[in-house]
Amino acid sequence: MNLIRAGAYNDLKHIFFFAYRRRSGVLKERTNIVTRTAFIFSCVILPLLAAGCDNSSPESGPFKSSDMEQAASRTSPVIGKQAPNFTLPDQNSKPVALTGLKGKWVVLYFYPKDDTPGCTCQATEFTSLLQQFTDMGAVVLGVSPDSPDSHGFFIDKYNLDLTLLSDPDRKVMQQYGAWISSTLGTEAYYRIIRCTYLIGPDGVIRHHWPEVIPRGHAERVRQELIKAKAAG
Repeated sequence: MNLIRAGAYNDLKHIFFFAYRRRSGVLKERTNIVTRTAFIFSCVILPLLAAGCDNSSPESGPFKSSDMEQAASRTSPVIGKQAPNFTLPDQNSKPVALTGLKGKWVVLYFYPKDDTPGCTCQATEFTSLLQQFTDMGAVVLGVSPDSPDSHGFFIDKYNLDLTLLSDPDRKVMQQYGAWISSTLGTEAYYRIIRCTYLIGPDGVIRHHWPEVIPRGHAERVRQELIKAKAAG
């Protein structure tokens, strides 16, 4: 089953594209609203999506990380659906299957690459909160295309206490909408989207973050887990 991501990223991408074409003189008739929106995306939102822990959005002002993530989550069509099963090797090349985690809450997060600022931020923050997730009966799994060896180096370098899974063919990423096809003008390309799923003990997706801002994300996931467990 392929999960369809919310349209927030594509909407912003097209706005950015129109601004790019305007700058090159192709769409000079575009309105100032488009230009201003594209400026916000390229200068404020896009950097937040890639930033590390020391260079991201504070929880104040007009661009709160929690508000932006929740805005994208509200339009997600996958909440309430069964999570696609998968089996992937961890950092020790040991296979991990979603079916083997039945009865547990699963935080499944997808990220582009080991040892990059945003991905390191997420991993270190999840590590710092891991005991609290464990106490609530949750397992935290990170997934990227990196090899098990790369995951091992990443874990050792930052003293991470996480299970990181390797998806070199990006097949699981595609199932979960983390590997998508995009276009910029006539150019087509693929990219990895940073996104997170909260999966219930019954294998049903309870919450979906189709757009993730690294700083503070682990805490926002923890808060959502508390709410989901309270709701039953």
